[in-house]
Amino acid sequence: MPQPTFISEPVRPEPGSFDTGRMATGEPGLPQRFTWRGQACEVAAVLRTWKEAGPCRSGSAERYVRKHCYEVRLITGAVATLYFERQARSAQQKRLRWWLFSLQDPEEASAHETRSPH
Repeated sequence: MPQPTFISEPVRPEPGSFDTGRMATGEPGLPQRFTWRGQACEVAAVLRTWKEAGPCRSGSAERYVRKHCYEVRLITGAVATLYFERQARSAQQKRLRWWLFSLQDPEEASAHETRSPH
């Protein structure tokens, strides 16, 4: 079974394309359009969402959400995994909060769906 290609590169969300419904619940607004490597990308559908949590960085036993993850189908048919980091990695990267984790091209994504039992 083909695996998605690991990318791990920042994307640039298009201003005004954020999902305000998610923002109203306290989650980051998934951008419906973004640019990656100079290429415009548009989300057609959200396939699944999840959160990743980690321990408190000041030593308490509490756990905090670190990332909001989204598996989406793009209008090209490709399947992308995007994530939002709640805290920037560094002061130099404070504007880089949305990342493309992986990408599966349209042919591989559709072949996987036809083989997957529902």
